[in-house]
Amino acid sequence: MTELPATLGALKKAALRDPSLRARTVKQELRDGLVARLAAGASLEELFPGIHGYGETVLPQVANAILAGHDILLLGLRGQAKTRLARCIPQLLDEQTPMLAGDPLRSHPLAPIGDVAERLVATQGDAARVEWLGRDQRYGEKLATPDVSVADLIGDVDPIRAQRDGVDLGDMRAVTFGIVPRTNRGVFCINELPDLAPRIQVALFNILEENDVQVRGIPLRLPLDLLLVFTANPEDYTSRGQIVTPLKDRIGAQILTHYPRSRAEGVVIQRQEAQLSGGAGVEPVIHPLFHDLIEEAARAARSSEYVDQASGVSARLTIAALEALQANVLRRGLTTGTKQPRARLTDLPAVLMAMTGKVELAYEGEQEGPAKVGWHLLGEAVKNLWAERLPPPIREDQDERESGPWKEVLAWFAAGHKVELSDRSTDQQHAEALASVAGLAKAVDAQLKPAKDERLLMQEFVLEGLFHGGALARDDSARGLVYSDLLATLMTGKRKKGRDERESRF
Repeated sequence: MTELPATLGALKKAALRDPSLRARTVKQELRDGLVARLAAGASLEELFPGIHGYGETVLPQVANAILAGHDILLLGLRGQAKTRLARCIPQLLDEQTPMLAGDPLRSHPLAPIGDVAERLVATQGDAARVEWLGRDQRYGEKLATPDVSVADLIGDVDPIRAQRDGVDLGDMRAVTFGIVPRTNRGVFCINELPDLAPRIQVALFNILEENDVQVRGIPLRLPLDLLLVFTANPEDYTSRGQIVTPLKDRIGAQILTHYPRSRAEGVVIQRQEAQLSGGAGVEPVIHPLFHDLIEEAARAARSSEYVDQASGVSARLTIAALEALQANVLRRGLTTGTKQPRARLTDLPAVLMAMTGKVELAYEGEQEGPAKVGWHLLGEAVKNLWAERLPPPIREDQDERESGPWKEVLAWFAAGHKVELSDRSTDQQHAEALASVAGLAKAVDAQLKPAKDERLLMQEFVLEGLFHGGALARDDSARGLVYSDLLATLMTGKRKKGRDERESRF
């Protein structure tokens, strides 16, 4: 249709030719849109762009809820894309839909509801003006907080307007509508539902089923047409509030969300969400190893005794950590004049500031302290990636100092040598520091067979892995990481400033 009808009369004629212009409920419209797209061969991942890891779990349940015409409760820990998922649902609506101009409830012109719409049609007839709503205009969202009122969500009676217009306080024309009625014929999402006071939740389930609500003791009938989506954290049921039973009973579908089930899914989310950019001609290079390390650290946090598991570990942790890493590499490039600075393991301390604020520590974690827990999680990530690529640094059936791939490296440290790696050194200084470790480059080339541009990173990775495997000591100095012989450190009674070396074993 090249030109959209601008009046009620023109819309009536157009609806005779195009059934999609006829009045349908929003749930029917969403169902029709989903049916058409699935029948055309679209996958659920295509219908919900930007949502990863839910293709076999959450998305089929959301599709079923829409096909069944159910309101939806997305239940899951923080950072599980619940709100993003809700924001994808309106894309199943028609690209544009008609509404009566001047109607606060946005009635379909062929099915007016409420006093205002009925009066417009009665007085103007086929000349009543028609406006068109796009998909984005048909989505509303509200973060639930304890101070949200019925007036915020539903509306309030305006006595002055009632007196001016000469109508009763119970007349719809005396009401100033809230955000929910103004999203009529659309999708409305309420985030963190348990934070709503019980009396406000009661107002919502009256809207869901009975189509009425009391505002200041005055009963109002609001026959709203909505798909309601709620999000909630399971912990909220006990820590801050509850979803009242009658409201839960009226929500047709309760869908459990989850964190990425695999490292690969988490890395895809990182790459999609992280805002990475250079500056002044400097473009940092982040090796895929760092994506894996950061994701593994988050996965370790989700099972760590130091982290409150009921709170969850948001995917925002990995996104912020990657952005912090990028920023540290960019800063080094700007200060050293390197146009394509490469990320180093010595950049990982910069990641801690992004991690420590995004995990709720359990009692054991509070005793250790946020920074120490952050190093522990990064250490667990290094150990997990080492186990996939290399044999254990120390085996019980042999002395790695006498045999094994790292014997020359360990012998160099045993002779009293140390190596300091800094995130502030130039590329040449960094390469020279690693080259000073006898046998390191040769052993890494033999065991990992790295590409030319990743040799230095893999050498760092081996030193860090040998530390976490209990073969080396490491001191977290103000200028970087200093690796030295573990036995010499223990014999002199020195301890590193971070985690105890004896606690960092495979």
